[in-house]
Amino acid sequence: MQRKGKTLELTLASMFIVLIAVGANITTIVPFMVVGGVPITLQTFFAVLAGLILGSRLGVITTSTYAFIGLIGIPVFAQFGAGLGMLIKPTFGFILSYILAAYAAGKMVEKKKSTASYIIASLVATAINYVIGTNWMYFAYKFVAEAPEGFDYAMAWLWMLAPLPKDIILAVLAAVVARRLKVTVLSKGQFKNLNLGA
Repeated sequence: MQRKGKTLELTLASMFIVLIAVGANITTIVPFMVVGGVPITLQTFFAVLAGLILGSRLGVITTSTYAFIGLIGIPVFAQFGAGLGMLIKPTFGFILSYILAAYAAGKMVEKKKSTASYIIASLVATAINYVIGTNWMYFAYKFVAEAPEGFDYAMAWLWMLAPLPKDIILAVLAAVVARRLKVTVLSKGQFKNLNLGA
């Protein structure tokens, strides 16, 4: 039974790694998901969903593995990017943030199981994504990459205003989907004995 549970956990983690990779490149697959020049990627959505559904432990394993396989050369990042060179890219902080975001989301819903708790956890995880990602972007442009003309800390945050409404909507959607799955599919059968947090 324990081996069966581990196999199922591995399957769920693998599924979310694939979903995050697909979410990173969804506009390549579905070009119409660009609104007003802003791509509606689902990378953060699936990373947060991983934490909410899989819990803090497996959520961290999943998002860490996603970052690792991208760094060793498998093209799972946005625009099918990969390799150690991604470490100095201005956007790599967002990828790193998925690990802490998944952990925070999972840990919060492990303590409280209401729909409101899921929504709050998802929004907190999204905020973590923004704080880590935007600060990484700022420092990367300042010290490594060639910064655009007039670039400063305020501009870095102004850039993040465009995707913010989309990410808030997706965060709430992730919470609703995760909560629904937890009280239906994942609370029955072979899933109910798994240690998936809430």
